[in-house]
Amino acid sequence: MSEVLAEPDRVPAEARRRRTFAVISHPDAGKSTLTEALALYAEVIDTAGAVHGKAGRRGVTSDWMEMERKRGISITSAVLQFAYRDCVINLLDTPGHGDFSEDTYRVLAAVDAAVMLLDAAKGLEPQTLKLFDVCRARGIPVITFVNKWDRPGREPLELLDEVEQTIGLRPMPLTWPVGIAGELRGLVEVETGEFTRFSRTAGGATRAEAEVVPEAEIAAAEPEFWATAQEELALLEEIGAGFDEKDFLAGTATPVLFGAALIGVGVARLLDALVDLAPAPEPRADVDGNPRPLDAPTSGLVFKVQAGMDRAHRDRMAFVRICSGRFERGMVLTHAATGRPFATKYAQAVFGQQRTTVEEAFPGDIVGLVNAGALRPGDTLYAGDPVHFPPIPSFAPEHFAVVRSADSGAFKQFRRGIDQLDGEGVIQVLVSDLRGEQAPVLAAVGPLQFEVVTSRLESEFRAPVTLEHLGYSIARRTDEAGAELLAGQSEVEVLTRRSDGALLAVFSNKWRMETIRRKFADLVLEPLPAGSVR
Repeated sequence: MSEVLAEPDRVPAEARRRRTFAVISHPDAGKSTLTEALALYAEVIDTAGAVHGKAGRRGVTSDWMEMERKRGISITSAVLQFAYRDCVINLLDTPGHGDFSEDTYRVLAAVDAAVMLLDAAKGLEPQTLKLFDVCRARGIPVITFVNKWDRPGREPLELLDEVEQTIGLRPMPLTWPVGIAGELRGLVEVETGEFTRFSRTAGGATRAEAEVVPEAEIAAAEPEFWATAQEELALLEEIGAGFDEKDFLAGTATPVLFGAALIGVGVARLLDALVDLAPAPEPRADVDGNPRPLDAPTSGLVFKVQAGMDRAHRDRMAFVRICSGRFERGMVLTHAATGRPFATKYAQAVFGQQRTTVEEAFPGDIVGLVNAGALRPGDTLYAGDPVHFPPIPSFAPEHFAVVRSADSGAFKQFRRGIDQLDGEGVIQVLVSDLRGEQAPVLAAVGPLQFEVVTSRLESEFRAPVTLEHLGYSIARRTDEAGAELLAGQSEVEVLTRRSDGALLAVFSNKWRMETIRRKFADLVLEPLPAGSVR
């Protein structure tokens, strides 16, 4: 279809085919399993892995880092791009663990919709609530998938009530379970009343068979479960829980689907809902609030930088969300932060660890630019008319540790590793003249970030390190005058963040900070952006 269009019309047409979304949830709700299942049902892989893989079975495609496979959690955000129906799906899997909230926050700057994954037994959990707050702040519409309906859990009406009462989203069920959690008999399509029964496969490794069953047959086979489902559906109709596109896109209501990602129940229906309901890319506002039209010259936002994905090449890849125009491999873009040209000869699409060369891309697509040493998360690239998209703020760190090379002969590797992890945004690196370059301070949102740093320094750079945890727990931005006032004060230190040169005053606790604030009336102490999200 797009090939016969005139070139000026092609960009908007291709943008309308894109669906770019993230999966958000609390840890262990099944996020990586759902990501893999979506790829399976889109027929881009033949066999699904499992996060907690059994002996002899591979792990999920999206969890490629060795530490992820060992611990059974997602640490980095993964990008999976594939075709489904007439659409191009850009699926961004994100870490669920709160210690890696910064990575998730960056990903949410690059998507047009989100799938909020709920555990049928646990409902809304703390990290899900925090990530939903980010979606709400960014105006990202949310589709809800109630997962693990193949295990014991709560009543469906109770879960819907929790969603509405806790986060203020009006639930609009698209499918409804027949059978209680743990005894799922199938799903009813709310609008049509059509019932689908599923045949399980071993561990959900292959696609489950779906069979539409006549109402009379299921009513006879499961009279109690069927009657309960009909009563619940009648109640939903009575309270006006039908789908409303306007409310969904406005962020006041959420379509709800039920299923079990591990065994493939409801996954294909979720894919169809994403294609049919999730919004296509729209013009993105620049730092001044002016939207850049989709058919404007090429522009993109760097939302993630990652190294170590390909052990054979040891390269560094910047993930760029295309915001406008037609991207062509080899085109020279301008790096907005420096005004310097940036060549895009090595442009790739990513599916887990697998890569293919990208010849062109359109708004909504995610392009991986290899050997992008000059790029950092939040940077803008553009062609033609200059544009600068809003930067992605850093979270307020709450954990601090001095890192040193444990092997004096590996100090060059140590420095190179610290530089790279800082550039990726894996951790914030703070320095001072007093401590020197041999003992930078690592600042983290959560302590697991330290484990990632030490693991990657040793495995990727052959640079074993020692960590000395510091007794600080709060950070505030200050200025040169503030640094002079704080010099010599106990339980406080002023350090420079290498990524942007910001001066951060770190305190042992908030009471010490308030004591010092009262002592120096003119002291500048600004809260760091996005600190409240964690």
